[in-house]
Amino acid sequence: MSPLPPETTDDVRGAAVAVLPVGSLEQHGPHLPLTTDTLIACAVASRIAHDHGFWLLPPVTVSCSHEHAAWPGTVSISVTTLVAVVQDVAASLRASGVGRLVLVNGHGGNHVLANVVQQAGGSMVLFPTYGEWQEARVAADVRTSNDEDMHAGELETSILLCTAPEVVRPGYETADSPPGDLRHLLSLGLAPYTESGVAGHPSLASPEKGRAVLDALARAFQVHLPLLGS
Repeated sequence: MSPLPPETTDDVRGAAVAVLPVGSLEQHGPHLPLTTDTLIACAVASRIAHDHGFWLLPPVTVSCSHEHAAWPGTVSISVTTLVAVVQDVAASLRASGVGRLVLVNGHGGNHVLANVVQQAGGSMVLFPTYGEWQEARVAADVRTSNDEDMHAGELETSILLCTAPEVVRPGYETADSPPGDLRHLLSLGLAPYTESGVAGHPSLASPEKGRAVLDALARAFQVHLPLLGS
């Protein structure tokens, strides 16, 4: 995770848009850290904030990871708590004059964030969407789809090989575990579908793909700028 800049209150005075990375603390197989989703959310958020001069906030590091509860190290908060945290942050920002908030979500299980953004009435943006992740895969020549590679696979391993290679442990080259039919994931969790916690193809990962994914997401974010008054 890139360290946050050592800003003072003067550095952010007059900011109109803030970016909040939302990660998780959950298992990512034997080769990726528990903080994978937070690291990825921070990498995407940092790029957006840098490109557009937005205020980068510290990440939310624990979220809704209940589908991973079968593995040690996974920590979750309730949906109600996550909603309250995001809404409280947004309210505090508005009180100080920052009227727009970009939520950069690194964890697919945080479904409720879409509802939070809808209820915000145009003052929030959620990024990346499911479709934007899929389009970034295609643009970066990632061979798998979102459904084929939904956890600790080609996409996530590639991004960390690019942005934080020191946290990727040996063995990802042989850690593939195709997820198969996940129709009961939301009710049963991930455990019935994988022993290792991997649901994807990390053997296909490379730092070049990770860099290309981040570049593609940076381009995709452009369509959200009019919603932010930018």
